[in-house]
Amino acid sequence: MNRQMCWLSKSSGDGEKVLYLQVEANKGWRPYTAYPQFAVPDYQIPGGSKGWATYQRLLKAGWTLVSTARANEFSTQVEYSESMVQNQ
Repeated sequence: MNRQMCWLSKSSGDGEKVLYLQVEANKGWRPYTAYPQFAVPDYQIPGGSKGWATYQRLLKAGWTLVSTARANEFSTQVEYSESMVQNQ
Protein backbone atom coordinates (compact mmCIF):
# COMPACT_ATOMS: atom_id res chain seq x y z
CA MET A 1 0.00 0.00 0.00
CA ASN A 2 1.24 3.47 -0.92
CA ARG A 3 1.38 5.59 2.24
CA GLN A 4 2.41 9.19 1.78
CA MET A 5 1.77 12.43 3.62
CA CYS A 6 2.22 16.11 2.84
CA TRP A 7 1.39 19.55 4.16
CA LEU A 8 -1.20 21.43 2.10
CA SER A 9 -3.00 24.74 2.60
CA LYS A 10 -6.55 24.54 3.87
CA SER A 11 -7.56 26.98 1.15
CA SER A 12 -6.16 27.63 -2.31
CA GLY A 13 -3.85 30.32 -0.96
CA ASP A 14 -0.74 30.15 1.17
CA GLY A 15 -2.68 29.87 4.41
CA GLU A 16 -2.31 27.49 7.30
CA LYS A 17 -0.94 24.09 6.34
CA VAL A 18 -2.72 20.90 7.38
CA LEU A 19 -1.50 17.31 7.12
CA TYR A 20 -2.95 15.39 4.18
CA LEU A 21 -2.64 11.67 3.53
CA GLN A 22 -2.62 9.47 0.46
CA VAL A 23 -3.20 5.82 1.31
CA GLU A 24 -3.43 4.33 -2.19
CA ALA A 25 -1.56 5.02 -5.40
CA ASN A 26 -3.50 7.12 -7.91
CA LYS A 27 -5.94 8.36 -5.27
CA GLY A 28 -6.28 11.94 -4.18
CA TRP A 29 -5.01 13.58 -1.02
CA ARG A 30 -7.40 13.80 1.93
CA PRO A 31 -7.03 15.54 5.30
CA TYR A 32 -5.66 13.35 8.07
CA THR A 33 -8.98 13.66 9.92
CA ALA A 34 -10.63 11.64 7.12
CA TYR A 35 -8.65 8.62 8.33
CA PRO A 36 -9.52 8.01 11.98
CA GLN A 37 -7.57 4.74 11.87
CA PHE A 38 -4.35 6.75 11.38
CA ALA A 39 -5.08 10.10 13.07
CA VAL A 40 -4.17 10.85 16.65
CA PRO A 41 -5.44 13.81 18.70
CA ASP A 42 -3.75 17.13 17.98
CA TYR A 43 -1.53 18.73 20.59
CA GLN A 44 -3.34 21.42 22.54
CA ILE A 45 -0.90 24.19 21.61
CA PRO A 46 -2.31 27.57 20.49
CA GLY A 47 -1.35 28.09 16.84
CA GLY A 48 0.05 24.55 16.55
CA SER A 49 0.01 22.72 13.23
CA LYS A 50 -3.07 20.61 12.58
CA GLY A 51 -1.87 17.06 12.18
CA TRP A 52 1.58 17.42 13.75
CA ALA A 53 1.02 14.59 16.25
CA THR A 54 -0.30 12.35 13.47
CA TYR A 55 2.68 13.29 11.28
CA GLN A 56 5.11 12.23 14.00
CA ARG A 57 3.35 8.91 14.51
CA LEU A 58 3.14 8.09 10.79
CA LEU A 59 6.75 9.11 10.14
CA LYS A 60 7.88 6.63 12.78
CA ALA A 61 5.63 4.00 11.15
CA GLY A 62 7.46 4.38 7.83
CA TRP A 63 5.19 6.75 5.90
CA THR A 64 6.86 8.96 3.28
CA LEU A 65 6.73 12.77 3.40
CA VAL A 66 6.10 14.29 -0.03
CA SER A 67 6.76 17.93 -0.89
CA THR A 68 3.76 20.23 -1.29
CA ALA A 69 4.78 20.93 -4.90
CA ARG A 70 4.84 17.22 -5.75
CA ALA A 71 1.48 16.63 -4.04
CA ASN A 72 -0.09 19.54 -5.93
CA GLU A 73 1.33 18.22 -9.21
CA PHE A 74 -0.19 14.80 -8.55
CA SER A 75 -3.56 16.36 -7.64
CA THR A 76 -3.62 18.26 -10.93
CA GLN A 77 -2.90 15.05 -12.88
CA VAL A 78 -5.69 13.16 -11.07
CA GLU A 79 -8.21 15.98 -11.67
CA TYR A 80 -7.30 16.04 -15.38
CA SER A 81 -7.62 12.24 -15.69
CA GLU A 82 -10.99 12.24 -13.90
CA SER A 83 -12.33 15.01 -16.15
CA MET A 84 -11.22 13.08 -19.25
CA VAL A 85 -13.10 9.98 -18.06
CA GLN A 86 -16.26 11.99 -17.35
CA ASN A 87 -16.19 13.60 -20.80
CA GLN A 88 -16.02 10.29 -22.67
